[in-house]
Amino acid sequence: MKYVVAIIKPHKLEQVKAELEKEEVTLMTVVDALGCGRQRGVTEVYRGVKEVGNLLHKVKIEIAVNDAFLERTISAIIRGAREGEIGDGKIFVFDLNDCIRIRTGERGGKAIG
Repeated sequence: MKYVVAIIKPHKLEQVKAELEKEEVTLMTVVDALGCGRQRGVTEVYRGVKEVGNLLHKVKIEIAVNDAFLERTISAIIRGAREGEIGDGKIFVFDLNDCIRIRTGERGGKAIG
């Protein structure tokens, strides 16, 4: 089992969700986030003075998947999020030791869905 965390541009969320749905990955958690990477934020001019805001709006998607779905999940996120520009995002993959469905007590891959 793996835990996939993707940080993407907010306007790409619907495309990423559509690509994930094509791969039968529909269970996810989505969180609004602020952050900066190589973009180093944005520079705005307000009344003639430059102001640098180094935290940009992003979306964080968290998905627990069984190993058989890992590459399909990663490919779908890339297809949906890629624009070919700095700031397209990152995908992190973690080993998932266990998953428990609270309602039934199921554990492991069965609990993921």
